[in-house]
Amino acid sequence: MNLQRLNRQMLGKLAVVTLAMFAFGYGLVPLYKSICELTGINVLALGEQAVPGVKAKVPSNSQVDMSRTITVEFDANSRGVWHFKPAQRSVQVHPGELTTVMYEFQNTQNRRMAAQAIPSYAPQQAQAHFNKVECFCFNQYTLEPGEKKVWPVAFVIDPKLSKDVNTITLSYTFFEVGSGIPPAPVAAVKAATLLGQGS
Repeated sequence: MNLQRLNRQMLGKLAVVTLAMFAFGYGLVPLYKSICELTGINVLALGEQAVPGVKAKVPSNSQVDMSRTITVEFDANSRGVWHFKPAQRSVQVHPGELTTVMYEFQNTQNRRMAAQAIPSYAPQQAQAHFNKVECFCFNQYTLEPGEKKVWPVAFVIDPKLSKDVNTITLSYTFFEVGSGIPPAPVAAVKAATLLGQGS
């Protein structure tokens, strides 16, 4: 009997501790919020503080250089009989601004094909400052006969790009992967080697 009474007491104590822990956890969020409001802790910007009668101003992205505008032109080349082109030929962007453009592709052949694109930049110095966040050039794609695709290119131009660069051309060459393009004839390779050695 004594053991049963002790077990009941222990169970009661455990139930009280469990309820106390639940109540503490439940009340912690409003308690934390109240303490932060009173002390000013965890306020990331003055705009987050509620000021009666004053509309909070959302700070602009300080990494975007609004004083400069760069024209980005888009070009598309293909090695094969298919359609490949940008949805728009050019855009005006500010350095540091995220921009997305689309490229259109259609496999006009009567067979399945795998293809990939390789980008190039002009002027060459722009390559180090042209940061692609998303690009179809990162992958190979398989398209069925007649299949159409639209692919995005999301990019940011680094504000550190030289001030004398006002226009950048992004050019893609789209080629078939594993198409079995024949190598240059051996005689032509030997002739080019001999010409290189003779110069």
